[in-house]
Amino acid sequence: MNKIYIEISKLTDKFIEMSYGLVQNETEIKNAVQELMLYFLSMNPEQLKNIWEKDGKEGIIKYGAVVLKRSYTSVRSPFYYKYKKYYRNLVTPTANYSFAKNNFHKSIYNLPNVKVDTYQNDKIELIEKELNKLCWYDKKIFELYYGESNTLDSLAKKTGISRNSLFTTIDKVRNILKEELLDE
Repeated sequence: MNKIYIEISKLTDKFIEMSYGLVQNETEIKNAVQELMLYFLSMNPEQLKNIWEKDGKEGIIKYGAVVLKRSYTSVRSPFYYKYKKYYRNLVTPTANYSFAKNNFHKSIYNLPNVKVDTYQNDKIELIEKELNKLCWYDKKIFELYYGESNTLDSLAKKTGISRNSLFTTIDKVRNILKEELLDE
């Protein structure tokens, strides 16, 4: 198999040359060819071996051509998800989207200035302050449950504490926090 992989890597320039028929952006071509090489590495070795034994380099080139064409044209290709989908609006700031009568150019350069709301951070600080007043056991159980997004069952398995005991402790801490935070 290593011999086949070495021969495929020697075809990189051929795949780049073939891509210029579909796309003109050199970076996009290099990314697509790199994705093609990863495709060959991850494909079923038996299938790759069969293509090699049947048609040799020509079979690999034809197979690679089909994969490259799909990479450039299909929204389901790994290339699309890794490169085109996420960077499409960053690279092409001229994509027009019309809202009512206004023409709006969607790009990273005209994002609205968003005022940072510190209300959420203030609440979190108040919760932490109130948790520090509690018994270490109550605080730790509450943090394990909410901080690590555990379920009661998974937390019971991790800690060896019964599910009912965990529920009682978490419910008690929630009620304490509600009372203390509503008073302020």
